[in-house]
Amino acid sequence: MDYVKPHEIVKGLLATSEMKLNLPVHQLLLRGALAGAFLAVATSMAVVAAVETGLWIVGSLLFPFGLCIAVLLGMEIITGSFALLPCAAVSGKEQATPSRILSNWTWVFVGNLLGSTLYAVLLAIVLTTGGTGDLSAVGTKLIKIAEAKTTYYAAHGAAGLLTVFTKAILCNWMVSLAVVFAYASTSFTGKMIAIWGPTVLFFSQGFEHAVVNMFAIPMGMLLGANVSLTTWWMWNQIPVTLGNLVGGMVFTGLAIYYTYGNASMAPSGSVGVAAHSHVGEERAGYSPSL
Repeated sequence: MDYVKPHEIVKGLLATSEMKLNLPVHQLLLRGALAGAFLAVATSMAVVAAVETGLWIVGSLLFPFGLCIAVLLGMEIITGSFALLPCAAVSGKEQATPSRILSNWTWVFVGNLLGSTLYAVLLAIVLTTGGTGDLSAVGTKLIKIAEAKTTYYAAHGAAGLLTVFTKAILCNWMVSLAVVFAYASTSFTGKMIAIWGPTVLFFSQGFEHAVVNMFAIPMGMLLGANVSLTTWWMWNQIPVTLGNLVGGMVFTGLAIYYTYGNASMAPSGSVGVAAHSHVGEERAGYSPSL
């Protein structure tokens, strides 16, 4: 068996948090851009599957593969960092100062935005035949998604803001849980399964993920959605990012840390069944960052 028990999972989270905080800016940008592109590709694939089959659940079952790629390649996604880095701060890690954490989040966010929007531009060229062709059913669906994520909330005023913020909390509660759950296994297959489950829970219910929206909304705008830059940021990107921060930091990161992070609470023999000798080594170089 390759199961790693909760107290050892927390040690892995802390080791990864330290590694993230020591990454130089160019690495944060590069890893963030690649992760944003991976999630964007997964999102467009999910939309294609949903349109072709008429079933949103089909796309939801396929979408996690993109997140698995980002996680297992050690890319940087802001929603995962929202959960992990505060754990390093409350555990007393020297480098986990507020300024370093905010700097890390800023550069990863920018990287995610660059990668996501780059893929949106490339896909817009494909879907419109370089701006000369008619939109397919997939293109039409992408426009509807962008408008549903922005102008729908705007039409409901304060209630719309409350709704999008709450959906963002619920989203990153599940997505960051996938990050943590990946530490529960030392095998490739185990990590894939651990990531897949919570990710399906968020995507299938239409919760709001900041990085997914960095692709979905600009994609719709490029295809002709009735959404302005102001509407995108005011009614989705900003409240969703804040909601993701709350969901990841409070409901997953700090909740798991305070449940299992106290060494005095660890039962004897609490190390993962398969891998006591190398769990620390593996975690230090492994950066699941949904």
